[in-house]
Amino acid sequence: MSPTRGYHHGDLRRALLDAAAEVIGESGPAALSLRDLARRAGVSHAAPAHHFGDKAGLLTALAVQGFDLLAQTLRDAGDDLLAAGVAYVDFAVRHRAHFEVMFRPDLYRADAAEVRAASARAGDVLRARVAGLPTRGGGPGDPGRDALAAWSIVHGFATLWLAGALPDRLGDDPREAARAVIRRLVD
Repeated sequence: MSPTRGYHHGDLRRALLDAAAEVIGESGPAALSLRDLARRAGVSHAAPAHHFGDKAGLLTALAVQGFDLLAQTLRDAGDDLLAAGVAYVDFAVRHRAHFEVMFRPDLYRADAAEVRAASARAGDVLRARVAGLPTRGGGPGDPGRDALAAWSIVHGFATLWLAGALPDRLGDDPREAARAVIRRLVD
């Protein structure tokens, strides 16, 4: 019996998403093919298409999974903005494949309702953390702009860390390096 026949997955959809994350983690999103994914998962070459339709469908599902994981990561960090920022960077490092796909809407169906909903869930958690910031100068804050500023800072740091573009003096621990940088902005 060939490895693609007779093998039963308890959750083939999840196995395919896990295999896709592995491929992207190794070689980037451009290297992903449904045929190779099927081979890695030990299923027929038609199985990924049955679950996702095409590569864009698979990457759409991976983006949704990533946004949901990010939302949960941010919720788990608690109400503190510094902790949420560090958790964001940690998410990017631990779930690099998801991170690389989530913010490349040219790779998936960004207008899909499930993507918009998952992205909104993650954004809502970030906005909730930013809402607790004191305003500067005594005037009212702008929660939308504050959330965009916070996201830009942590996303930029995460992207630079993953690219290896940060100075060596920051050390080897992305969480500690992020904490030191983000702390300068939230204190």
